Amino acid sequence: MNVPTREVDTGSEPGPAPAPGSPDEPHPAAPDDAAGPASSGTGRLPRRPRRGRWGRRAVTAAVTLTMMAYPFLLTDPRSPLANAGEPAYIRLYSNGIGLGPDGAPELVATGSTPPYLAGSRVLDPGPDDPAAQAEARALAAETQAWLDAGTIPGEGGPYGDMVRDALLDIRALLLDDGASVAGWSARWRYVWPRDAAFVAAALATTGHTEEALDVLGFLRRVQHRDGSFEARYLPDGSGPPDDRGIQTDGTGWVLWATDNVVRQLDPGDQADAVRRLRPLVDRSTARALELTDRRGTLPPPSSDYWEVGESRVTLGTAAPLLSGLEAAGRLYGVLAAGGTPTAAADAARAAEATAERAAQLRAAIEREFAPRFARYTDGRERDAASAFLLPPFQPTPLTGALDAWRASAAEMARPAGGLAPGAGWKDDGISWTPQTSLYALTAATVGDTDAARGWLTWIDSHRTPSGAIPEKVLADGSPAAVAPLSWSAASVVLAVAELERHGV
Repeated sequence: MNVPTREVDTGSEPGPAPAPGSPDEPHPAAPDDAAGPASSGTGRLPRRPRRGRWGRRAVTAAVTLTMMAYPFLLTDPRSPLANAGEPAYIRLYSNGIGLGPDGAPELVATGSTPPYLAGSRVLDPGPDDPAAQAEARALAAETQAWLDAGTIPGEGGPYGDMVRDALLDIRALLLDDGASVAGWSARWRYVWPRDAAFVAAALATTGHTEEALDVLGFLRRVQHRDGSFEARYLPDGSGPPDDRGIQTDGTGWVLWATDNVVRQLDPGDQADAVRRLRPLVDRSTARALELTDRRGTLPPPSSDYWEVGESRVTLGTAAPLLSGLEAAGRLYGVLAAGGTPTAAADAARAAEATAERAAQLRAAIEREFAPRFARYTDGRERDAASAFLLPPFQPTPLTGALDAWRASAAEMARPAGGLAPGAGWKDDGISWTPQTSLYALTAATVGDTDAARGWLTWIDSHRTPSGAIPEKVLADGSPAAVAPLSWSAASVVLAVAELERHGV
């Protein structure tokens, strides 16, 4: 693992997005009277109305606003201009990630074959530097020992190699302070609470519970006192890299992950783990209760995994909060089973309060989003948040949610075989592995093994030459954008573990 750094090597990182081409200039206005002026009866032409300065200013303002809005219309996934139906091209930013002899991550350039030492992401420094060679081999042996200390779901089966590579990438992206960065390309070298939550769950599921607790410990340290989370954080924990602001789903995801990690521990160790994370649990639970303590119970609007501003509540915000409240009830239940009588009684009351609010929020989601369970309560276009209404995110599927989830998969299908983030996402032909692996996880958990294997096989066949899972796959099947991506890697690990648990 690696010392976090804020210095960014942008050698393999894409530069700023090119400015969109200027729109065609408007056609000049026709003359006021194309047929010529009518006679006034005096032999003089009638005076043409003068355009005042306010008219000119109005035209200038309209043109300025149009030019300002043009990039938004092209790039926002909800824009009609972004849904032109033309396949998009995004290059692959890197072949994968490697570790130097000192454990520092570095990007593997596209088109190159990474000289990994066997069973690791450690790069072979070559024979010219014996000291570096010795350090690299020691680090590779440490990596192998780490793998051996846990499990590799699917080992020996069709997905064993993919899961092994996913775990190696997750570990390479995990820094010594518990910061689990989304990727190593510059614009992904941050910690998203959502992505880190999935990583913690994957680490715990494969027996690496101490590292999972470290990831949650990082989130505990950066969390605001009111229980909220920024959309993303610098890996040194000093704060957010920008002004994206609070993203509500992080609160729910962190509680869900904490419950997942705790349940992987021996029963005798669970209460101690919850106490270790008690500030994180208490603040997150209080935040979830506050957000849902309102008429109708649904939380206020917030950006979600689409990462765009919202003026309406989305299923992608409400469903993770429900997951978090359900998880909080179980976590307080662990504390209620032990400790002093007073502490146990307090925990029991907290468990009861969160369970009651979870039931209210569940009913509100069923009331406002059913039967289609679309992105918004208008019931129009579904998105991948449909999966958040099913196990492993909820103890049982919400009424009607299983059918809605199955329908959403067909609506989100892309030409290359994967899924888009939603049916209303821009129609550019690109498949996203975070959502495809998410659906593989949900399918495996609910027992739809054929669908789970289909999506996992597709992901496996679209990895980069180094074995990394890319964020995107183009319409022609080419891997694209950042690789590896920790969220996708974690979801693949969890999905294969679920298949294994079901005996598949």
